[in-house]
Amino acid sequence: MKRKELEKIWFQVPPNYYERGIARNLFQKLWHTRKWMVIKKMMDRNPGKVLDIGCASGWMTAKIARTLAKTEVTGLDVSEKMIKYAKTKHRKIIFICADAHQLPFRNKSFDLIICSETLEHVIDPLAVLLEIKRCLSPGGQVIISLDSGSGLFNLVWFFWLKTKGKVWQGAHLHSFNRKKLRRLFKKAAFQIEEEQVSHLGMSVAFKLRKA
Repeated sequence: MKRKELEKIWFQVPPNYYERGIARNLFQKLWHTRKWMVIKKMMDRNPGKVLDIGCASGWMTAKIARTLAKTEVTGLDVSEKMIKYAKTKHRKIIFICADAHQLPFRNKSFDLIICSETLEHVIDPLAVLLEIKRCLSPGGQVIISLDSGSGLFNLVWFFWLKTKGKVWQGAHLHSFNRKKLRRLFKKAAFQIEEEQVSHLGMSVAFKLRKA
């Protein structure tokens, strides 16, 4: 798939998709609220600098910033319109429009890097993980969260794409499951410290550190 075709898929999602969905749709509210609670429990309480990759409109980035009030939090997304919306809505947070395959940061820049519901959308997940590792400080922590690839998730996702989630048609470039993710993390030289399954087995989150 060519880059221009991918951009059409990525950019068809409205900037306020998450806020509007959480406000109007009970399923989305439960899904994203539970996602945040799992990530929140995994986070170190005193990281120096935090990066949220695939931040979209900044909904979760803002929650991270409120929870870690004394921490510098940066949100990054490939969608320029998402970043413009995030900057307008959350003025005290740093937002950057950039590609996760080439993070615009120096080596060892962040103590905590969060990547939620993003790895399945990128062209090269391994390249993104290697960039995350490059930007992670010694002793730093990574939290990766995405769907588990379970049968129930695939069934729900199929019907979601047919109804409320039509903007996500073709957006999942990779199909993962927990076994595939473990192999991918090992290939990127990450060590799994914690693995948390949630959402009736439909979602999984990993806490990683450099091996």
